[in-house]
Amino acid sequence: MLRRPFLAAAGALLLPATVGAQPPPGTGGPLRLGVDRSLVESGLAPGLQRAFSADTGIAVKLEPGPALAVLEAVTQGEVDAALMNAPEAEGRIAQQNLVHDRRLIARGEFVLVGPAQRSRGRVAPPGHDGAEALGRIRDLAASAPDAAVFLSAGQGSGVHVAEQALWRAARIEPLAPWYVTAEPSRSFIAQVRERRAYALVERGAWAALGGAPLAIVVEGDPALTEMVHAMRSFRVSHPAGRIFMGWISGGRGRAVVAARQGYRAPAA
Repeated sequence: MLRRPFLAAAGALLLPATVGAQPPPGTGGPLRLGVDRSLVESGLAPGLQRAFSADTGIAVKLEPGPALAVLEAVTQGEVDAALMNAPEAEGRIAQQNLVHDRRLIARGEFVLVGPAQRSRGRVAPPGHDGAEALGRIRDLAASAPDAAVFLSAGQGSGVHVAEQALWRAARIEPLAPWYVTAEPSRSFIAQVRERRAYALVERGAWAALGGAPLAIVVEGDPALTEMVHAMRSFRVSHPAGRIFMGWISGGRGRAVVAARQGYRAPAA
């Protein structure tokens, strides 16, 4: 049992080995894969989990949680490997040699969503400057407190890390009552839609679960590029860890990534 309750409470998702594929000898029990929750909501992590198990016969147990807490679990050996979208934090533990084989396996982006803006009766096209959009949201909230709510993913998720960097770039300190943190126990995308809020979200998760009454307000901002890495823990050495890293960064893993809406596979 992991010491961090957020991982246990999230509900580990275990995919049993597929009957048609036999695991190589000595690969041990399920590979524990820590993942940021947004990568579960988007379907990327479950898609990779299913394909890897189907190809190899090796079971993978997803351990969802906020990125920063999952990375701490990696450093403590509480998970065998991780799928993450918080590159700066990942880089820090990689420099300390607390992870092995850190590899880029997917590119995506974070997008700003909110109430659909209309121009001449049509939904206005998205802008491309996230920091500028945050300034407009702040000004809207200041002029009419009930006119805008910004919902933050919070808890050190990959989305939250990217959002905080964007606020810093905009030189804005978000404040209550218009700045609110989401409930950690519920789907972030569902809460954004329920509250009709502005929010920074992971594009893959929005493609899977987002939609009306909201629309994408900002996309294509280079500052909001998402990089998803896979890595192995230094503290533990699961026998199937190397197999997983070779598969996810190889042709089969890239094909699974490329087939998932909202992501691009890195070049071979």
